[in-house]
Amino acid sequence: MSWKKTDLERLTAAGITDRLSKTAPPPRYARESAILSRREQRKRDQAQGLVPFAVKLNQELVRRLQERAQRRQAPLNDVVAELLEKALQDGGTTS
Repeated sequence: MSWKKTDLERLTAAGITDRLSKTAPPPRYARESAILSRREQRKRDQAQGLVPFAVKLNQELVRRLQERAQRRQAPLNDVVAELLEKALQDGGTTS
């Protein structure tokens, strides 16, 4: 029997789809996932005393903050909080 190229492609795709459906989903998609819903994350933040605080900053300053966070392998929130705390402790008298 002679197969057309499109028939062969369809059969190959069906085989791939079948194999994918038989494999277990990655842990990040499983029910046991550590990814929190927005509601759960908001509750966790509130329990830690965290509040959203939006500010508009110069693009260059944001880039420098992001680079510092990346170098330290720390969350951006932690880096910004640390810098603000240090500035406030030093007097923070710049206007």
